[in-house]
Amino acid sequence: MIDLQRASRMVTHMTARVKKRIIRAGGWGLAKRLIKPIPIIGSIVAVGLAGYEIKKKGLLPGALHVGLDVTPVVGTAKNVVEIFTGDWIPDRPRKNSELSKRVSTDEH
Repeated sequence: MIDLQRASRMVTHMTARVKKRIIRAGGWGLAKRLIKPIPIIGSIVAVGLAGYEIKKKGLLPGALHVGLDVTPVVGTAKNVVEIFTGDWIPDRPRKNSELSKRVSTDEH
């Protein structure tokens, strides 16, 4: 016989964990978007994330993205606009091997 209270607690616990993960991931993205327009702190964050941005966008687009972010007035204006419009410099497409790895790990 199924213990409904126990099953309900398990579902509630699992839902809470998923919500925390979503909030944590979304919260970090939102925090980056809000911190980057702040003049000095935003430049420090942009330099700290330079490797990640270059890997995500490619060498030249990533370097351009970081260069614009670090430039004081231009970076602030760009980041304020990007809060509402999204990235001006798009990420490069994912490789098939990365996609197949993600699909194969999700299935198990």
